[in-house]
Amino acid sequence: MISKNTALHEWLIEVRRDFHMYPEISHQEIRTTQRILEILRGLTIDAKELEGMTGAVGLIRGSTTGPTLGLRADIDALPIQELNDVAYRSRNEGVMHACGHDANTTIMLGAAKHLVESGLAGRIRGNVKLLFQPAEERVVGAKAMIAQGVLENPGVDRVIAGHMDTTLPVGTVGIFRTQGYASADRFTLKITGKGVHGGRPHEGIDPIAAGSYFVTALQSVVGRNIDPADPAVITVGKFAAGSAGNVIPETAELEGTIRALNKRVRDQLIKRLREITAGMKKTFSVGCDFTLQEGVPACINDEEVATFMHSVAVELLGPKKVRYLAPIMGAEDFAYFALERPSAIIRLGCANPRGKRTASLHSPHFDIDEQVLSIGVQIFTTAVERYLT
Repeated sequence: MISKNTALHEWLIEVRRDFHMYPEISHQEIRTTQRILEILRGLTIDAKELEGMTGAVGLIRGSTTGPTLGLRADIDALPIQELNDVAYRSRNEGVMHACGHDANTTIMLGAAKHLVESGLAGRIRGNVKLLFQPAEERVVGAKAMIAQGVLENPGVDRVIAGHMDTTLPVGTVGIFRTQGYASADRFTLKITGKGVHGGRPHEGIDPIAAGSYFVTALQSVVGRNIDPADPAVITVGKFAAGSAGNVIPETAELEGTIRALNKRVRDQLIKRLREITAGMKKTFSVGCDFTLQEGVPACINDEEVATFMHSVAVELLGPKKVRYLAPIMGAEDFAYFALERPSAIIRLGCANPRGKRTASLHSPHFDIDEQVLSIGVQIFTTAVERYLT
């Protein structure tokens, strides 16, 4: 069962609010990185910055040889203006920890603090490697960290992580048994026509008409080309064209996202988009410049590691407070760690259980019930203890 260490909980709140007040967007987490290093080194933990980028790695060596368990936390914030009226609201204009990465970071620092100060670090066989990852919101930080060799020297055997979940009340945990998050790719389409007066459309080539066809045609891709049992999403989130109501513009630009839970569906969606674009050139006599920006792959938990984390959470919270989750179509670049090592990411309920509304992730009103901090620390330190002692 969860027991509360009051002194540690107060420390967690202080640290989390400090991170929350000074959020930094992807690749700019300079203060955040230095604060992480300060805390780790204050605990006499071997810690270093990443080369040529933000983020940090800490290493707790056990008393004897054994496996190495990686604990990953993402550290970046979002370009959102916070609207919460709280003492610890963001001091950085237009930047906010609206996805709970301040809490994720604090929990892993708290786990490190507890491991050292409780003496547990001296009893483990093997090592704990603390991975503080930048640029998760741009889904590029994990891949860059791995390229720097953070999973080696010593080699990491498993990686576990946590994330806030506003759909779950604090004190509950959700876990993906295998499939967790979708792959996410971005695309842009620039359509070139011929600008002309709106009263003489026959003398021009309308890129807006072509773009509208493209958006409409996408609706049939998921509905008629993908097996209904396979989740898939294509969304156009930006359609920019023209500057006056009586002028057919020269160009139109569209941007969107492609989401899928497996590579076969992902490849099929991309193939159909390319085919539709190629057909538009002849149908509308327009130029089409279609660009695909490959993003993060689907994030799939290792079932053995997920089952292990499920058992740890049940041990602490009870079976009624822990459940397996259906996959979601959001993206998570923890996927790159999961491709390299057996891994699992869990969702920590952070919604206020007393009826007070908790805004969703990425909302300017997002906040957490801070009880989740102590709960997260106990889950991850117990996972360390069960795996390494």
